[in-house]
Amino acid sequence: MRPLRACLGAAAAVTLAAAGTTALVASNASGATNALSNRWYAAAPYLMPLDNNPPDAAAIMDATGLKAFQLAFVLAPNGGGCSPTWGGTAAVSSDTAVQSVINTIRAKGGDVSVSIGGYGGTKLGQTCADAASTAAAYQQVVTKYGLHAIDFDLEEPEYENTAAIKNEIGAAKILQQNNPGLYVSVTTAGTADGTGWFGKQMLLEAKSQGFTPNNFSIMPFDGGFSGAASQTSALTNFNSILQSTFGWDQATAYAHEGFSGMNGRSDTGEYFTQADFQTVLDYATSHNMDRFTFWSLNRDRQCTPVDNNGTTSGTCSSVAQGAWDFAKYSVKFAGVTPPTTTPTPTPTPTPTPTSCKTAWSATAVYTAGNEVSYNSHNWKAKWWTQNEVPGASEWGPWQDEGAC
Repeated sequence: MRPLRACLGAAAAVTLAAAGTTALVASNASGATNALSNRWYAAAPYLMPLDNNPPDAAAIMDATGLKAFQLAFVLAPNGGGCSPTWGGTAAVSSDTAVQSVINTIRAKGGDVSVSIGGYGGTKLGQTCADAASTAAAYQQVVTKYGLHAIDFDLEEPEYENTAAIKNEIGAAKILQQNNPGLYVSVTTAGTADGTGWFGKQMLLEAKSQGFTPNNFSIMPFDGGFSGAASQTSALTNFNSILQSTFGWDQATAYAHEGFSGMNGRSDTGEYFTQADFQTVLDYATSHNMDRFTFWSLNRDRQCTPVDNNGTTSGTCSSVAQGAWDFAKYSVKFAGVTPPTTTPTPTPTPTPTPTSCKTAWSATAVYTAGNEVSYNSHNWKAKWWTQNEVPGASEWGPWQDEGAC
């Protein structure tokens, strides 16, 4: 669903975050560290520490008061296997680069959660034999970095794989049991009615395993959303799904619900401004929701030109903003007042018209990344396909790139 996030290595998805209000006894290169409050891990925005022109975490902390970061993404090795890597290429066991980022954050009184999964690459739930071996791989990450928080971002195509999701949910349950105090959140793709079929199947898998995380979050973007009203509507609908699935009342469901947004221009050309973030933040806090996060800090700065010529970038937002404007909403959710800065206007830029790609052909063979036009929209192939009409299915092989 998110070709940009495939390129980025990352918002249709499932996220499991884990942390605790008390310190876990775990050692790492910077020594044992005390946990932050649950609220900080629930507010931690995503940061890619090795890709997409990583910003200086210390500078963000100084400018905004942010204390927690969601580092992305841990995957299976590109060549296969059941050992954790950063982005499929850098083994966690021998990592020093990400550890250096973590040390910098912790030296300033902050902490991190590590995110596993994402849109691109192969996930450990797909390559490990069972839940126990999947959990053992993730435990290496927890131990290596002395984590108090871990995030499972399970997106398509993995969350369309029943066995993989069984492994991931089972691994999350094992980590929760073996690491007392672990805060666990599960985030799945957002749709107008809350979440789609695969998201609902994931919830049923969690129920069948008797696994209850701190929250289930949805990512209401890249699915025909338009501003905050459509997002809060999806959150309301998702709350009903949580009630019906787990037998919770409304308040309990909200206490186990989270939001993960995308700042600025989404992959499909939706725009979410600072005002939209404030509206969703107000909804989340007034309903006592458990999580409010966004993808990503790498994008939390203004493009040049501001609208990035009508395209979506992994390193800037495509809306008018000051640096780290969106991070300040995470700080507010954590219960802290961000440092005062001069307000930045937040007009939504007028999208630049996009030229149409070569017309789709029913007889042609397309592979991942191929682009076509159909019904005045451009489309990008997510995998090998032939004679499958773009847009015919929400879960089909084509990603809508917007009008042309």
